[in-house]
Amino acid sequence: MAITVLIVDDHPSFRASARMLLEAEGFEVVGEAPDGLSAVEAVHDLQPQVVLLDVQLPDIDGFEVAARITANGSAPAVVLTSSRDVDDLGPLGESAQVRGFIPKSELSGAALEALL
Repeated sequence: MAITVLIVDDHPSFRASARMLLEAEGFEVVGEAPDGLSAVEAVHDLQPQVVLLDVQLPDIDGFEVAARITANGSAPAVVLTSSRDVDDLGPLGESAQVRGFIPKSELSGAALEALL
């Protein structure tokens, strides 16, 4: 059975590219969300196994989204992504339980699987 993924990013072109890439590598993309609040709702509704989560969103940032969706303990694996360098983001996941970080330019099924 394929690993289910929710893609959260405010850029439609990145969501489309990530969907095509991940589906081509055997993942099942169950949904997409353009901002943090819709991501929290989508996690509740879709129950994905993995959330690919952009750090910079138009409403609440990815760290806050990760904190909200992992608060109940039975949460999906959260993998942060950004076009910015990881060093520019500060300490990753201090306030949230995240599996790791993948730069957008390095996204692949193998990179995602390595964090799961």
